[in-house]
Amino acid sequence: MTRHDVCNGDADGLCALQQLRLAEPVAARLVTGRKREIALLERVDAAAGDVVTVLDIALAANRAALGRLLERGARIAWYDHHHAGEVPSHPRLALHIDVRPDVCTSLIVDATLRGAHRRWALVGAYGDGLVAEADRLAAEHGLGEEARSALRELGTDLNYNAYGDSDDDLIAHPARVQALLRGQPDPLTLADDGTLARIRATRHADEALARAQRVDPIGERALACLLPGEPWARRIRGTLAHGLAQRYPERGCAVLTPSASGDYVVSVRAPLVARRGADALCRRFPGGDGRAGAAGIDRLPRERLDEFIAALRSAFA
Repeated sequence: MTRHDVCNGDADGLCALQQLRLAEPVAARLVTGRKREIALLERVDAAAGDVVTVLDIALAANRAALGRLLERGARIAWYDHHHAGEVPSHPRLALHIDVRPDVCTSLIVDATLRGAHRRWALVGAYGDGLVAEADRLAAEHGLGEEARSALRELGTDLNYNAYGDSDDDLIAHPARVQALLRGQPDPLTLADDGTLARIRATRHADEALARAQRVDPIGERALACLLPGEPWARRIRGTLAHGLAQRYPERGCAVLTPSASGDYVVSVRAPLVARRGADALCRRFPGGDGRAGAAGIDRLPRERLDEFIAALRSAFA
């Protein structure tokens, strides 16, 4: 029997896997990638009796590969909070899916494990932008402001590191980060070989560049920021969207970067006061998907930019 771990390379995916492998430290073949690399199940070559654990990638985007693995006889456990579409039923498929906007995959795993590795769940939740939910759980866990700040910074680092339109944009590949985290029980006492320090230093430099960019109001309930086509902009896109949502909780936020093809990649956040509508907005355009509170578009055609801005204006009005 071979085990396969398949996870999103962002904070939520890595921290969900971290919790499971601390609870059950088994050897597994890892499949992960950048934030937007979600069709990861296609890379898994599992046979009858193999066990596949899937974390923080949408079932809807991996349905064909899921069917193929089930036909081969693999057993699959799926933990996720994204839109799943029609949910299949199969005796070898265990689903842990919760699409509520105040839940992420790390919190789903945390509930499954009854808080056994709560600090890692908090890192994932902070990284996924669920700051209020993470603060509440941290307070219940007895963590003070200094510890909460440290967990939030680490979550922000891990999430930021997964953004980019190619591996060349990344500071460290998520597989490298997962290898560094693996087996470390407490995120507050992490042993770092320099990778995490490099990620944080680069993030701070990228954030300084982002602060100089213009943010335009779109109607009374939305904001948009168009970044340049530079590696730093592609890395900071999601972190900036999270930050704008925190600063302007009554507005929907969109951050756009031009792609190599001349189109745009978009990160969207719904207003924090009403976390809904981001997914519906993004699904109106090619490659658009996500959750009610946070979603994105992989390829917004340049000629549809004005259409998107008009849709953004009306989506959160």
